[in-house]
Amino acid sequence: MPAAHRVLPLPGGARLVAESMPERQSTSMVLMFAGGSRLEDDRLGGVSHFIEHLYFKGTKRRPSSKEIADAIEGVGGFINASTDKELTAYWARVPSEHEDLAFDILFDIVANSRVDEADVEKERMVILDELRMYQDQPQDLVQNLFEELIWPGHPLGRDIAGTEQSVARLTRDDIIEYADAHYRLPNVVVGAAGSLDVPHTADVVARGLALRADPDGALDSSTPDPLSAPRVLIRRRQTAEAHICLGARALSYMDPDRYALDLLNTVLGEGMSSRLFLNIRERLGLAYDVHSFTQKHRDTGYLGVYIGVEPKKAVDAVNAVLGELRALADDEVAEDELTRAKEFTKGRLRLEMETTNGVAFWLTYQQLLFGEIKTIDEELAQVDAVTAADLKRVAIKLVREPLQMSVVGPFARDSAFRLAIGA
Repeated sequence: MPAAHRVLPLPGGARLVAESMPERQSTSMVLMFAGGSRLEDDRLGGVSHFIEHLYFKGTKRRPSSKEIADAIEGVGGFINASTDKELTAYWARVPSEHEDLAFDILFDIVANSRVDEADVEKERMVILDELRMYQDQPQDLVQNLFEELIWPGHPLGRDIAGTEQSVARLTRDDIIEYADAHYRLPNVVVGAAGSLDVPHTADVVARGLALRADPDGALDSSTPDPLSAPRVLIRRRQTAEAHICLGARALSYMDPDRYALDLLNTVLGEGMSSRLFLNIRERLGLAYDVHSFTQKHRDTGYLGVYIGVEPKKAVDAVNAVLGELRALADDEVAEDELTRAKEFTKGRLRLEMETTNGVAFWLTYQQLLFGEIKTIDEELAQVDAVTAADLKRVAIKLVREPLQMSVVGPFARDSAFRLAIGA
């Protein structure tokens, strides 16, 4: 089946990826910029996230956050943004007849924000409160600590929002200089999906996206050093439940084995039919919440497991999880279990593509990070091609990596946890 999307170069080096879905009544658009928190040094930690917050405070044409919200919500639309470690995205979804308005609002935000000094100070207080809130939420804290272990001393291991110290010292000049360096046409992909006319959309984007065209050359970032040993990091809290993240370095999103890793993760800990759920929660009764997850970047990644467990059962739960990881490396997954994992993965992808927002993000993300776009059928074929031997091979690589573990809970010592992972 031929691809339904079109990729169009735009003046200044930007790219548009558009897919007409005439049966829909909405149109979604995404402005996705290369670069996120991994490009920030310690002094500027959190600046990308800070910019994303500030850009909704007002522009030269819409001087307040209320005017931005009124403009989009006045037609029943949605607008939002997010900062990740390798990208920053601004998006909107509107009834299709308001496509031009939504693009105008997004372009206004990324090109004409006032970055008023008073707004900088107010938003600084909001972000500092956000960072302190994470410290009071053990599920968030334990994952942040885990990423510090996985990528020690590297921007990938730092919270996307920065640190209290870095956010407290960011200046308006820092923010404007960083935005000017990274919000440029060669660094952006515009995605659109819905009931749209592609030539019209291309014309709207080409005329409206008023950013600098010269590349700044600042998008390279260092690769994290290899991990040499297992480590445990405990943050003592008098919580009723222990919160644990454990795992190891895994694959990047550029690695051909990423499909095998995703299926391995599904078998291990995605959903109520996964091994972690069935064996550790249902059979052993060791933990209420236990699941696995992956994180992939262009040159690194990890597979992690979260456990929410009664403190006195914490070490037993950790050992049970390690047993499940070793089992994946020791024996090939049965064919029926692999088939279930494939159908789970393919079904979730199909469901994501039901909305114009899902399609717009799918197109934009692939074009920005990979430089090419697979159709859904091509992606599903890659999933189907994975074998049980592929899963075992990836699992063997994984268990040979030094395990890392973060713990938040009422523990005075880490010796039992270090013993469990050989630290």
